[in-house]
Amino acid sequence: MRTATRVVPNGGFGPGPGSLGSRDGRRPPRWAVRTAHLITVIVLPSGLWRVGVALGFSMGVSNAGGVDASLGFVPGWQAVSILGLTLLSEGIGLLSLGLVRPWGEVFPRWMPLIGGRRVRPVGATVLAAVGAIALTAIWTFATVNFIVLTVFGPPGKGFAFVNGWWEALLILCYAPLLLWGPLLLALAWAYYRRRCRD
Repeated sequence: MRTATRVVPNGGFGPGPGSLGSRDGRRPPRWAVRTAHLITVIVLPSGLWRVGVALGFSMGVSNAGGVDASLGFVPGWQAVSILGLTLLSEGIGLLSLGLVRPWGEVFPRWMPLIGGRRVRPVGATVLAAVGAIALTAIWTFATVNFIVLTVFGPPGKGFAFVNGWWEALLILCYAPLLLWGPLLLALAWAYYRRRCRD
């Protein structure tokens, strides 16, 4: 006799064989759930900055004369590529939720070919870990490059801002991305421990 599937609170993770919780029978640690949600938040400010640029706002970047360099409407494919990068970043950030949600253990049924199949824990762990290492390298390089060009570089290189407030805003938008890789690596480790170890 078939038992009815029971929906439980707390994000779908709950006790009982009929719950919509962890398919492997273990709930993710509370810190991992919070970390996964934090990743989706820290990716957002840089995306909003890029959207501003794509819409033609200067975002405080100055021209050679030191006045506000209104970029105007960013033309065609340049605006599309900026918005595409933003959507890609947000999508990758949202994928971190799969390390703490049931769809990170069993592919959703609506997905063609793989829907309903179990996600291989080692494959998901390796993919998340490689992504975390890549993100750490990318944003560390970008940060060092920004500092070297803006602070120590020759005139005309790097960013020049109308005032310090705009520069501070850029830093506030992009600095959290330095945490993205390490946080994702911690999530990958928690996912591996929960699904691959006794």
